[in-house]
Amino acid sequence: MDKYKLLLVDDEEEVIQVIMKKICWEELGFSIAGYANNGIKAFEMVEELQPDVVMTDIKMPFMDGMELSNRIKKEFPTIKILFFTGFDEFEYAKEAIHLEAEDYILKPVNSVELTNVFTQLKMKLDQEIAEKRNVEILQQYYLESLPLLQTNFYTSLIEGKIREDEISKYLSDYQIVFSGPFFCCLVIHTSSSQIPKDMNPLLLSASVTKQARERLAEKWQAKCFSYLGNTVLIPQLKNEKEVSALTDDCDKFCKYAYSMIEAVVTIGIGRVCESISQLPQSYAGAREAVSYRVIYGSSKAINIKEIAPREINKSGPANDTELSGLFKMIRLGSAPEVIKAVDKYLNHTLFPDKSLQQHNIDIMELISALYQFSINNDITAEGFSEDMKALYDNLLELEPDALRRWLVDTCLSFREKLISVRNKSAQSFVDSAKEYVRSHYTDEELSLDSICKVLGVSNSYFSTLFKKKTGHSFVTYLTDYRMEQSARLLIETNEKSYIIAKNVGYADPNYFSYVFKRKFGVSPSKYRERHGESEN
Repeated sequence: MDKYKLLLVDDEEEVIQVIMKKICWEELGFSIAGYANNGIKAFEMVEELQPDVVMTDIKMPFMDGMELSNRIKKEFPTIKILFFTGFDEFEYAKEAIHLEAEDYILKPVNSVELTNVFTQLKMKLDQEIAEKRNVEILQQYYLESLPLLQTNFYTSLIEGKIREDEISKYLSDYQIVFSGPFFCCLVIHTSSSQIPKDMNPLLLSASVTKQARERLAEKWQAKCFSYLGNTVLIPQLKNEKEVSALTDDCDKFCKYAYSMIEAVVTIGIGRVCESISQLPQSYAGAREAVSYRVIYGSSKAINIKEIAPREINKSGPANDTELSGLFKMIRLGSAPEVIKAVDKYLNHTLFPDKSLQQHNIDIMELISALYQFSINNDITAEGFSEDMKALYDNLLELEPDALRRWLVDTCLSFREKLISVRNKSAQSFVDSAKEYVRSHYTDEELSLDSICKVLGVSNSYFSTLFKKKTGHSFVTYLTDYRMEQSARLLIETNEKSYIIAKNVGYADPNYFSYVFKRKFGVSPSKYRERHGESEN
């Protein structure tokens, strides 16, 4: 490495010259950066030259060696200090020790002693630099490893493997900031079966992830990582209501991904939570929402709270995979898939050889799980609202075939009622929107955005729902309703067109006339003339 720089300070020129000539500084690993004859000049040279070592006399004019050393230690704490003086006084030695000086040498300077001092000093400097470089290497390695460490943390977090009292330590260690104050999980699923010709599914998924980072993660300050073949985002929200805007952004992203790279993307949005310790539940909801694409279709965002507000909490024992699978088929599957799930559950849980006591416990758990499922999903289940003990006793008496028939009938009944509940819930949204239009069509600000705020749903979900139930968009419905009211007012009143335009929610009379003519084929005035004549 380069030589260590040494600055000599003494008010006697002869002493400095002797020191410079007595020692072979190059062989010791040092170079004389310069010398000064007083403390003031020496400090100026320290600021300019940044030496590694300052060897200074104590007694000097303007600023003595002690004051110089004090200032150097304060401003440049890594510089090593050596004292040499002709005054063999204990107080100076004590002060030198207090200043953490490397050594205290008496004049006249002995070349052997000085060589030994600087040999030891070089070893110390070499060791410090080696340690510093090791620390820097470790820090660099740590910084390079951070993305992987952060991803491991995120995956462990959504899996629920990190205790709540450990979270803050991981956030600090891995330099992660979750400002929130609200959070949720997004699962971005890219179809591997519906891909452009000659496109590699992995490359397509990687492209979707890149676009998601740029178009969603940045805006929503989201943590983004890959997990189980999907891209997962943890966005940060200012309040719970922002999830509707987030859902709309996700829906736009799905359409963007299809139009730009022909990727069929579905985004599941989990429930909003106030603590990142609750993200496992949000992640489970997001994954559940993605599975609803079999009902609502792909290339869109699906918010679990909007499409299944009471289905977020799973029923049944947490470790019973077959029972969870059965409930999933009731919610999402066809009738044959439900029957298949029933058989899988029975063959795994109820029909294997086991003690009568364990069989009785399993029956009790099944009844409890089915009852909780019906409560969670707002469906009325025959037999469960009556004497539960009688139901339990009855099921214990059933042979395997009869028990299977009962469970198949119950699950298929649940499926049909759940479909009915969903339809009623969807129709309720549509009916509420229509009623709101009838009461507020005169409001110039009435729009898709405003009705969604009133109903508390995202634009994407409501638009899909409204069109599915009515056959046309909400904006078309609103426009048609306003046109019907304006036509009625043209016939029943003598109001001017611009007054009628205002009364049906149009601030611009010219635009009103344009929309009216597009709807009825004639201008408002012509429409009034024709229908006025027909009535006469």
